[in-house]
Amino acid sequence: MNNRAKRGTPVQAPIRCIILGAAGRDFHDFLTFFRDRPQFRVCAFTAAQIPFIASRSFPRSLAGPNYPDDILIFPEEQLPELIRRFDVDVVFLAYSDLSHAEVMHRASLVQSLGAAFALLGPKQTQLESSLPVISVTAVRTGAGKSPLAQWLALHLRSKGLVPAILRHPMPYGDLARQAVERFASIDDLSRYACTIEEREEYTPYLEQGIPVFAGVDYRSILRAAEQEAGVVIWDGGNNDYSFLRSDLSIVVADALRPGHERDFYPGETNFRLADVIVINKVSQAHAEDVATIRENARRLNPRAEIIESDLQVAADRPDEIAGRRVLVVEDGPTLTHGGMAQGAGLLAARRHAAAEVIDPRPFAAGSIADVFAEFTHIGPVLPACGYSDRQIADLRETIVRAGPEAVVDASPAGLGHVIKLEMPIVRVRYRFQQVAGRRMEEIVGRFLARRSS
Repeated sequence: MNNRAKRGTPVQAPIRCIILGAAGRDFHDFLTFFRDRPQFRVCAFTAAQIPFIASRSFPRSLAGPNYPDDILIFPEEQLPELIRRFDVDVVFLAYSDLSHAEVMHRASLVQSLGAAFALLGPKQTQLESSLPVISVTAVRTGAGKSPLAQWLALHLRSKGLVPAILRHPMPYGDLARQAVERFASIDDLSRYACTIEEREEYTPYLEQGIPVFAGVDYRSILRAAEQEAGVVIWDGGNNDYSFLRSDLSIVVADALRPGHERDFYPGETNFRLADVIVINKVSQAHAEDVATIRENARRLNPRAEIIESDLQVAADRPDEIAGRRVLVVEDGPTLTHGGMAQGAGLLAARRHAAAEVIDPRPFAAGSIADVFAEFTHIGPVLPACGYSDRQIADLRETIVRAGPEAVVDASPAGLGHVIKLEMPIVRVRYRFQQVAGRRMEEIVGRFLARRSS
Protein backbone atom coordinates (compact mmCIF):
# COMPACT_ATOMS: atom_id res chain seq x y z
CA MET A 1 0.00 0.00 0.00
CA ASN A 2 1.10 3.58 -0.54
CA ASN A 3 3.05 5.52 2.07
CA ARG A 4 2.54 9.22 1.49
CA ALA A 5 4.62 11.91 3.25
CA LYS A 6 3.30 14.94 5.11
CA ARG A 7 5.78 17.73 6.01
CA GLY A 8 8.66 15.38 5.39
CA THR A 9 7.53 12.74 7.89
CA PRO A 10 6.48 9.35 6.43
CA VAL A 11 2.96 8.40 7.48
CA GLN A 12 0.66 5.54 6.65
CA ALA A 13 -1.93 7.09 4.37
CA PRO A 14 -5.45 5.68 4.16
CA ILE A 15 -5.89 2.74 1.79
CA ARG A 16 -7.64 4.26 -1.22
CA CYS A 17 -10.55 2.12 -2.41
CA ILE A 18 -13.24 1.83 -5.04
CA ILE A 19 -16.33 -0.31 -4.39
CA LEU A 20 -17.82 -2.05 -7.45
CA GLY A 21 -21.56 -2.26 -6.89
CA ALA A 22 -25.10 -2.40 -8.21
CA ALA A 23 -27.05 -0.38 -5.61
CA GLY A 24 -27.20 -3.04 -2.94
CA ARG A 25 -24.33 -4.82 -1.24
CA ASP A 26 -21.97 -1.98 -2.12
CA PHE A 27 -23.74 0.42 0.27
CA HIS A 28 -24.13 -2.29 2.92
CA ASP A 29 -20.43 -3.16 2.78
CA PHE A 30 -19.56 0.53 3.08
CA LEU A 31 -21.77 1.04 6.14
CA THR A 32 -20.73 -2.14 7.96
CA PHE A 33 -17.02 -2.20 7.15
CA PHE A 34 -15.61 1.01 5.67
CA ARG A 35 -17.64 3.84 7.24
CA ASP A 36 -15.97 3.88 10.65
CA ARG A 37 -12.51 2.69 9.60
CA PRO A 38 -10.43 5.79 8.83
CA GLN A 39 -7.58 3.58 7.62
CA PHE A 40 -9.69 3.09 4.46
CA ARG A 41 -10.81 5.87 2.13
CA VAL A 42 -13.58 5.00 -0.31
CA CYS A 43 -12.97 7.32 -3.24
CA ALA A 44 -15.91 6.21 -5.41
CA PHE A 45 -18.57 3.62 -6.07
CA THR A 46 -19.28 2.18 -9.49
CA ALA A 47 -22.64 0.91 -10.75
CA ALA A 48 -23.53 -2.04 -13.00
CA GLN A 49 -26.42 -4.40 -13.89
CA ILE A 50 -29.20 -1.94 -13.00
CA PRO A 51 -29.98 0.93 -15.43
CA PHE A 52 -30.25 4.57 -14.36
CA ILE A 53 -28.40 4.16 -11.03
CA ALA A 54 -25.04 5.70 -11.97
CA SER A 55 -24.36 9.45 -11.94
CA ARG A 56 -25.70 9.63 -8.38
CA SER A 57 -23.82 9.98 -5.12
CA PHE A 58 -23.80 8.27 -1.76
CA PRO A 59 -24.94 11.01 0.65
CA ARG A 60 -22.62 12.38 3.30
CA SER A 61 -25.54 12.19 5.75
CA LEU A 62 -25.12 8.40 5.63
CA ALA A 63 -21.37 8.28 4.99
CA GLY A 64 -20.36 9.47 8.45
CA PRO A 65 -17.88 11.97 9.91
CA ASN A 66 -14.90 10.69 7.90
CA TYR A 67 -16.60 11.79 4.66
CA PRO A 68 -17.36 15.53 4.55
CA ASP A 69 -18.66 15.22 0.97
CA ASP A 70 -20.94 12.86 -0.91
CA ILE A 71 -19.18 9.86 -2.47
CA LEU A 72 -19.68 9.86 -6.23
CA ILE A 73 -21.08 6.88 -8.16
CA PHE A 74 -19.81 6.21 -11.70
CA PRO A 75 -20.60 3.67 -14.41
CA GLU A 76 -18.36 0.61 -14.03
CA GLU A 77 -17.12 1.14 -17.59
CA GLN A 78 -15.07 4.04 -16.22
CA LEU A 79 -13.16 1.82 -13.77
CA PRO A 80 -9.72 2.04 -15.47
CA GLU A 81 -9.91 5.82 -15.58
CA LEU A 82 -11.11 5.96 -11.94
CA ILE A 83 -8.25 3.76 -10.68
CA ARG A 84 -5.76 6.19 -12.23
CA ARG A 85 -7.65 9.33 -11.25
CA PHE A 86 -7.96 8.42 -7.56
CA ASP A 87 -4.63 6.56 -7.28
CA VAL A 88 -6.55 3.52 -6.01
CA ASP A 89 -4.91 0.82 -3.91
CA VAL A 90 -7.74 -1.77 -3.69
CA VAL A 91 -10.93 -2.41 -5.64
CA PHE A 92 -13.62 -4.28 -3.70
CA LEU A 93 -16.29 -6.24 -5.59
CA ALA A 94 -19.67 -5.83 -3.89
CA TYR A 95 -22.37 -7.19 -6.16
CA SER A 96 -23.56 -10.59 -7.29
CA ASP A 97 -24.95 -12.89 -9.99
CA LEU A 98 -21.61 -13.07 -11.78
CA SER A 99 -19.97 -16.15 -13.18
CA HIS A 100 -16.65 -17.05 -11.62
CA ALA A 101 -15.03 -16.16 -14.95
CA GLU A 102 -16.62 -12.68 -14.88
CA VAL A 103 -15.30 -12.11 -11.36
CA MET A 104 -11.79 -13.02 -12.39
CA HIS A 105 -11.91 -10.90 -15.54
CA ARG A 106 -12.61 -7.93 -13.26
CA ALA A 107 -9.79 -9.00 -10.96
CA SER A 108 -7.39 -9.27 -13.90
CA LEU A 109 -8.36 -5.83 -15.19
CA VAL A 110 -7.83 -4.27 -11.75
CA GLN A 111 -4.47 -5.97 -11.24
CA SER A 112 -3.30 -4.97 -14.70
CA LEU A 113 -3.82 -1.38 -13.58
CA GLY A 114 -1.70 -1.91 -10.48
CA ALA A 115 -4.38 -2.19 -7.81
CA ALA A 116 -5.41 -5.12 -5.62
CA PHE A 117 -8.79 -6.87 -5.97
CA ALA A 118 -10.74 -8.00 -2.92
CA LEU A 119 -14.03 -9.41 -1.62
CA LEU A 120 -15.42 -8.89 1.87
CA GLY A 121 -17.03 -11.86 3.60
CA PRO A 122 -19.80 -12.68 6.06
CA LYS A 123 -17.56 -12.08 9.09
CA GLN A 124 -16.97 -8.48 8.02
CA THR A 125 -20.49 -7.61 6.85
CA GLN A 126 -23.21 -9.73 8.50
CA LEU A 127 -25.36 -8.23 11.24
CA GLU A 128 -26.58 -10.10 14.31
CA SER A 129 -30.22 -10.05 15.39
CA SER A 130 -31.75 -10.54 18.81
CA LEU A 131 -34.46 -12.64 17.09
CA PRO A 132 -34.28 -15.99 15.28
CA VAL A 133 -33.18 -15.43 11.68
CA ILE A 134 -34.04 -17.68 8.73
CA SER A 135 -32.32 -16.71 5.49
CA VAL A 136 -33.65 -17.73 2.08
CA THR A 137 -31.09 -17.21 -0.67
CA ALA A 138 -30.32 -18.83 -4.02
CA VAL A 139 -27.55 -19.84 -6.35
CA ARG A 140 -28.97 -17.71 -9.23
CA THR A 141 -31.53 -15.01 -9.79
CA GLY A 142 -34.81 -16.59 -10.86
CA ALA A 143 -34.29 -19.90 -9.07
CA GLY A 144 -37.58 -19.53 -7.15
CA LYS A 145 -36.35 -18.17 -3.84
CA SER A 146 -39.08 -15.60 -3.23
CA PRO A 147 -42.03 -18.04 -3.49
CA LEU A 148 -40.31 -20.15 -0.82
CA ALA A 149 -39.71 -17.12 1.42
CA GLN A 150 -43.36 -16.12 0.97
CA TRP A 151 -44.51 -19.64 1.85
CA LEU A 152 -42.28 -19.54 4.93
CA ALA A 153 -43.75 -16.20 6.10
CA LEU A 154 -47.32 -17.51 5.79
CA HIS A 155 -46.39 -20.77 7.55
CA LEU A 156 -44.81 -18.94 10.48
CA ARG A 157 -47.81 -16.65 10.78
CA SER A 158 -50.11 -19.67 10.84
CA LYS A 159 -48.14 -20.88 13.88
CA GLY A 160 -48.84 -17.65 15.75
CA LEU A 161 -45.48 -15.99 15.05
CA VAL A 162 -45.04 -12.49 13.67
CA PRO A 163 -42.54 -12.56 10.79
CA ALA A 164 -40.63 -9.52 9.56
CA ILE A 165 -39.33 -9.71 5.99
CA LEU A 166 -35.97 -8.07 5.40
CA ARG A 167 -35.54 -7.85 1.65
CA HIS A 168 -32.22 -7.52 -0.15
CA PRO A 169 -31.79 -3.82 -1.01
CA MET A 170 -33.14 -2.16 -4.12
CA PRO A 171 -32.42 1.55 -3.47
CA TYR A 172 -32.70 2.94 -6.97
CA GLY A 173 -33.81 6.47 -6.04
CA ASP A 174 -32.91 9.01 -3.34
CA LEU A 175 -30.55 7.11 -1.05
CA ALA A 176 -30.96 9.38 1.98
CA ARG A 177 -34.75 9.10 1.74
CA GLN A 178 -34.50 5.32 1.28
CA ALA A 179 -32.23 4.72 4.30
CA VAL A 180 -34.97 2.82 6.18
CA GLU A 181 -38.15 1.74 4.41
CA ARG A 182 -41.17 -0.09 5.82
CA PHE A 183 -43.86 -1.28 3.43
CA ALA A 184 -47.19 -2.30 4.95
CA SER A 185 -49.63 -1.74 2.06
CA ILE A 186 -49.75 -1.44 -1.71
CA ASP A 187 -50.16 2.33 -1.26
CA ASP A 188 -46.71 2.45 0.35
CA LEU A 189 -45.19 1.36 -2.96
CA SER A 190 -46.40 4.56 -4.59
CA ARG A 191 -45.48 6.65 -1.55
CA TYR A 192 -41.87 5.47 -1.90
CA ALA A 193 -42.01 5.80 -5.73
CA CYS A 194 -41.03 2.15 -6.17
CA THR A 195 -39.85 0.79 -9.49
CA ILE A 196 -41.54 -2.24 -11.03
CA GLU A 197 -38.55 -4.30 -9.88
CA GLU A 198 -39.13 -3.28 -6.25
CA ARG A 199 -42.85 -3.94 -6.60
CA GLU A 200 -42.11 -7.45 -7.88
CA GLU A 201 -40.42 -8.28 -4.59
CA TYR A 202 -42.71 -6.48 -2.13
CA THR A 203 -46.21 -6.91 -3.61
CA PRO A 204 -46.71 -10.65 -2.87
CA TYR A 205 -46.05 -10.05 0.83
CA LEU A 206 -48.20 -6.94 1.03
CA GLU A 207 -51.11 -8.74 -0.63
CA GLN A 208 -50.92 -11.20 2.28
CA GLY A 209 -50.72 -8.45 4.91
CA ILE A 210 -47.04 -9.09 5.77
CA PRO A 211 -44.83 -5.98 6.12
CA VAL A 212 -41.50 -5.70 4.32
CA PHE A 213 -38.40 -3.80 5.47
CA ALA A 214 -35.71 -2.65 3.04
CA GLY A 215 -33.52 0.33 2.18
CA VAL A 216 -29.85 1.25 2.62
CA ASP A 217 -28.93 1.23 6.32
CA TYR A 218 -29.57 -2.38 7.34
CA ARG A 219 -28.41 -1.95 10.91
CA SER A 220 -31.22 0.56 11.44
CA ILE A 221 -33.59 -1.50 9.29
CA LEU A 222 -33.00 -4.59 11.41
CA ARG A 223 -33.57 -2.70 14.65
CA ALA A 224 -36.87 -1.34 13.30
CA ALA A 225 -38.03 -4.82 12.27
CA GLU A 226 -37.12 -6.30 15.65
CA GLN A 227 -39.54 -3.89 17.35
CA GLU A 228 -42.58 -5.59 15.83
CA ALA A 229 -41.61 -9.17 14.98
CA GLY A 230 -40.87 -12.49 16.63
CA VAL A 231 -38.78 -13.94 13.81
CA VAL A 232 -36.83 -12.41 10.92
CA ILE A 233 -36.82 -13.80 7.38
CA TRP A 234 -34.02 -12.63 5.10
CA ASP A 235 -35.36 -12.69 1.52
CA GLY A 236 -32.18 -12.48 -0.52
CA GLY A 237 -31.78 -11.15 -4.03
CA ASN A 238 -29.36 -11.48 -6.96
CA ASN A 239 -28.12 -14.74 -5.35
CA ASP A 240 -26.28 -12.61 -2.79
CA TYR A 241 -25.43 -14.06 0.60
CA SER A 242 -27.40 -12.84 3.60
CA PHE A 243 -26.70 -9.48 5.25
CA LEU A 244 -27.74 -11.13 8.53
CA ARG A 245 -26.09 -13.97 10.42
CA SER A 246 -28.74 -16.63 9.97
CA ASP A 247 -29.65 -19.41 12.37
CA LEU A 248 -31.17 -21.47 9.54
CA SER A 249 -29.86 -21.02 6.01
CA ILE A 250 -32.13 -22.23 3.19
CA VAL A 251 -30.64 -22.04 -0.31
CA VAL A 252 -32.53 -22.64 -3.57
CA ALA A 253 -30.81 -24.29 -6.55
CA ASP A 254 -32.39 -24.27 -10.00
CA ALA A 255 -32.86 -27.70 -11.56
CA LEU A 256 -33.05 -26.02 -14.98
CA ARG A 257 -29.53 -24.64 -14.54
CA PRO A 258 -27.45 -27.52 -13.15
CA GLY A 259 -23.86 -26.60 -12.39
CA HIS A 260 -24.64 -22.95 -11.70
CA GLU A 261 -24.43 -23.74 -7.99
CA ARG A 262 -20.67 -24.14 -8.42
CA ASP A 263 -20.01 -21.69 -11.28
CA PHE A 264 -21.49 -18.39 -10.05
CA TYR A 265 -20.56 -15.86 -7.39
CA PRO A 266 -21.70 -15.81 -4.67
CA GLY A 267 -24.13 -18.61 -5.45
CA GLU A 268 -21.47 -21.17 -4.62
CA THR A 269 -20.88 -19.39 -1.31
CA ASN A 270 -24.57 -19.81 -0.48
CA PHE A 271 -24.52 -23.43 -1.61
CA ARG A 272 -21.59 -24.21 0.66
CA LEU A 273 -23.16 -22.34 3.62
CA ALA A 274 -26.62 -23.91 3.35
CA ASP A 275 -28.27 -25.90 6.12
CA VAL A 276 -31.02 -26.87 3.66
CA ILE A 277 -30.61 -27.05 -0.13
CA VAL A 278 -33.88 -26.85 -2.07
CA ILE A 279 -33.63 -28.16 -5.64
CA ASN A 280 -36.46 -26.31 -7.36
CA LYS A 281 -38.40 -26.77 -10.64
CA VAL A 282 -37.75 -30.51 -10.64
CA SER A 283 -40.86 -31.40 -12.68
CA GLN A 284 -39.55 -29.33 -15.59
CA ALA A 285 -36.00 -30.71 -15.37
CA HIS A 286 -34.21 -33.82 -16.57
CA ALA A 287 -33.52 -36.41 -13.88
CA GLU A 288 -29.79 -36.30 -14.66
CA ASP A 289 -29.73 -32.53 -14.01
CA VAL A 290 -31.30 -33.00 -10.58
CA ALA A 291 -28.73 -35.73 -9.93
CA THR A 292 -25.92 -33.34 -10.92
CA ILE A 293 -27.02 -30.82 -8.29
CA ARG A 294 -27.30 -33.58 -5.67
CA GLU A 295 -23.78 -34.73 -6.49
CA ASN A 296 -22.44 -31.18 -6.27
CA ALA A 297 -24.12 -30.84 -2.88
CA ARG A 298 -22.53 -34.08 -1.72
CA ARG A 299 -19.08 -32.81 -2.72
CA LEU A 300 -19.35 -29.15 -1.68
CA ASN A 301 -21.68 -29.31 1.33
CA PRO A 302 -22.25 -32.88 2.55
CA ARG A 303 -23.85 -31.72 5.83
CA ALA A 304 -26.75 -29.95 4.08
CA GLU A 305 -30.20 -31.51 4.02
CA ILE A 306 -31.68 -31.73 0.50
CA ILE A 307 -35.31 -31.39 -0.50
CA GLU A 308 -36.94 -31.08 -3.93
CA SER A 309 -39.70 -28.70 -4.95
CA ASP A 310 -41.68 -27.18 -7.79
CA LEU A 311 -43.28 -23.86 -8.54
CA GLN A 312 -47.03 -24.29 -8.73
CA VAL A 313 -48.14 -21.97 -11.54
CA ALA A 314 -51.72 -20.66 -11.40
CA ALA A 315 -53.51 -18.15 -13.67
CA ASP A 316 -56.34 -16.22 -12.02
CA ARG A 317 -58.55 -16.20 -15.18
CA PRO A 318 -57.34 -18.95 -17.53
CA ASP A 319 -60.44 -18.56 -19.74
CA GLU A 320 -59.04 -15.17 -20.82
CA ILE A 321 -56.01 -17.00 -22.28
CA ALA A 322 -57.62 -19.90 -24.15
CA GLY A 323 -57.88 -19.29 -27.89
CA ARG A 324 -56.49 -15.74 -27.71
CA ARG A 325 -53.45 -13.91 -29.05
CA VAL A 326 -51.53 -13.09 -25.89
CA LEU A 327 -48.42 -11.19 -24.89
CA VAL A 328 -46.47 -12.72 -22.00
CA VAL A 329 -44.80 -10.46 -19.42
CA GLU A 330 -42.25 -12.12 -17.14
CA ASP A 331 -40.27 -11.12 -14.03
CA GLY A 332 -37.65 -8.66 -15.28
CA PRO A 333 -34.43 -9.54 -13.38
CA THR A 334 -35.04 -13.27 -13.92
CA LEU A 335 -34.73 -12.72 -17.66
CA THR A 336 -32.04 -10.05 -17.72
CA HIS A 337 -29.03 -10.69 -15.48
CA GLY A 338 -30.71 -13.90 -14.24
CA GLY A 339 -30.09 -15.33 -17.72
CA MET A 340 -33.41 -17.14 -18.22
CA ALA A 341 -35.04 -17.12 -21.66
CA GLN A 342 -38.60 -17.39 -20.31
CA GLY A 343 -40.55 -17.98 -17.11
CA ALA A 344 -43.87 -19.00 -15.59
CA GLY A 345 -45.93 -16.73 -17.86
CA LEU A 346 -45.02 -18.58 -21.05
CA LEU A 347 -45.68 -21.89 -19.29
CA ALA A 348 -49.15 -20.66 -18.29
CA ALA A 349 -49.91 -19.36 -21.80
CA ARG A 350 -49.11 -22.73 -23.35
CA ARG A 351 -50.83 -24.72 -20.61
CA HIS A 352 -54.06 -22.75 -21.08
CA ALA A 353 -54.04 -23.06 -24.88
CA ALA A 354 -53.30 -19.54 -26.08
CA ALA A 355 -53.92 -19.30 -29.81
CA GLU A 356 -50.66 -17.38 -30.27
CA VAL A 357 -47.90 -16.00 -28.10
CA ILE A 358 -46.88 -12.69 -29.64
CA ASP A 359 -43.13 -12.07 -29.87
CA PRO A 360 -42.69 -8.57 -28.38
CA ARG A 361 -39.30 -7.87 -29.90
CA PRO A 362 -40.53 -6.31 -33.20
CA PHE A 363 -42.71 -3.95 -31.16
CA ALA A 364 -40.16 -2.95 -28.50
CA ALA A 365 -40.11 0.77 -27.75
CA GLY A 366 -37.20 2.91 -26.56
CA SER A 367 -35.37 1.47 -23.55
CA ILE A 368 -37.19 -1.87 -23.91
CA ALA A 369 -35.57 -2.29 -27.33
CA ASP A 370 -32.24 -1.60 -25.61
CA VAL A 371 -32.96 -4.42 -23.11
CA PHE A 372 -33.57 -6.91 -25.94
CA ALA A 373 -30.40 -5.73 -27.69
CA GLU A 374 -28.32 -6.28 -24.56
CA PHE A 375 -29.89 -9.57 -23.44
CA THR A 376 -30.16 -11.51 -26.67
CA HIS A 377 -30.97 -14.81 -24.92
CA ILE A 378 -34.51 -13.67 -24.00
CA GLY A 379 -37.25 -15.63 -25.75
CA PRO A 380 -40.66 -14.46 -27.07
CA VAL A 381 -41.61 -12.79 -23.81
CA LEU A 382 -41.48 -9.25 -22.43
CA PRO A 383 -39.35 -8.59 -19.31
CA ALA A 384 -41.19 -6.34 -16.86
CA CYS A 385 -38.47 -3.68 -16.82
CA GLY A 386 -39.52 -0.47 -15.13
CA TYR A 387 -36.55 1.20 -13.44
CA SER A 388 -37.83 4.69 -14.34
CA ASP A 389 -41.03 6.44 -15.40
CA ARG A 390 -39.68 6.60 -18.94
CA GLN A 391 -39.02 2.87 -19.01
CA ILE A 392 -42.49 2.12 -17.61
CA ALA A 393 -43.93 4.23 -20.44
CA ASP A 394 -41.79 2.28 -22.94
CA LEU A 395 -43.07 -0.98 -21.45
CA ARG A 396 -46.68 0.12 -21.91
CA GLU A 397 -45.98 1.35 -25.45
CA THR A 398 -44.45 -2.03 -26.35
CA ILE A 399 -47.59 -3.84 -25.17
CA VAL A 400 -49.91 -1.45 -27.02
CA ARG A 401 -47.90 -1.76 -30.25
CA ALA A 402 -48.07 -5.58 -30.08
CA GLY A 403 -51.87 -5.43 -29.88
CA PRO A 404 -52.58 -8.58 -27.86
CA GLU A 405 -56.10 -9.70 -27.01
CA ALA A 406 -54.87 -10.36 -23.46
CA VAL A 407 -51.70 -9.89 -21.41
CA VAL A 408 -50.40 -12.84 -19.40
CA ASP A 409 -48.76 -11.10 -16.46
CA ALA A 410 -46.24 -13.23 -14.55
CA SER A 411 -44.55 -10.24 -12.97
CA PRO A 412 -45.09 -10.49 -9.20
CA ALA A 413 -45.56 -6.70 -9.22
CA GLY A 414 -48.95 -7.00 -10.89
CA LEU A 415 -48.91 -4.80 -14.01
CA GLY A 416 -52.38 -3.53 -13.22
CA HIS A 417 -50.93 -1.68 -10.22
CA VAL A 418 -48.56 0.25 -12.49
CA ILE A 419 -49.85 0.40 -16.09
CA LYS A 420 -53.35 1.13 -17.41
CA LEU A 421 -54.24 -1.13 -20.35
CA GLU A 422 -57.43 -1.63 -22.32
CA MET A 423 -57.03 -5.38 -22.82
CA PRO A 424 -57.52 -7.97 -20.01
CA ILE A 425 -54.54 -8.68 -17.76
CA VAL A 426 -54.34 -12.28 -16.49
CA ARG A 427 -52.25 -12.56 -13.32
CA VAL A 428 -50.00 -15.61 -13.07
CA ARG A 429 -48.71 -16.49 -9.62
CA TYR A 430 -46.25 -19.17 -8.64
CA ARG A 431 -46.14 -20.86 -5.26
CA PHE A 432 -43.67 -23.12 -3.51
CA GLN A 433 -44.67 -26.79 -3.57
CA GLN A 434 -42.45 -29.41 -1.96
CA VAL A 435 -42.30 -32.78 -3.71
CA ALA A 436 -39.55 -34.75 -1.93
CA GLY A 437 -37.49 -34.82 1.25
CA ARG A 438 -38.27 -34.13 4.87
CA ARG A 439 -41.18 -31.73 5.13
CA MET A 440 -40.15 -28.09 5.32
CA GLU A 441 -42.73 -27.61 8.08
CA GLU A 442 -40.84 -30.14 10.21
CA ILE A 443 -37.43 -28.61 9.44
CA VAL A 444 -38.62 -25.14 10.44
CA GLY A 445 -40.52 -26.44 13.48
CA ARG A 446 -37.49 -28.26 14.86
CA PHE A 447 -35.32 -25.21 14.25
CA LEU A 448 -37.70 -22.96 16.19
CA ALA A 449 -37.98 -25.49 19.01
CA ARG A 450 -34.19 -25.62 19.34
CA ARG A 451 -33.93 -21.83 19.17
CA SER A 452 -36.46 -21.35 22.00
CA SER A 453 -35.04 -24.06 24.28
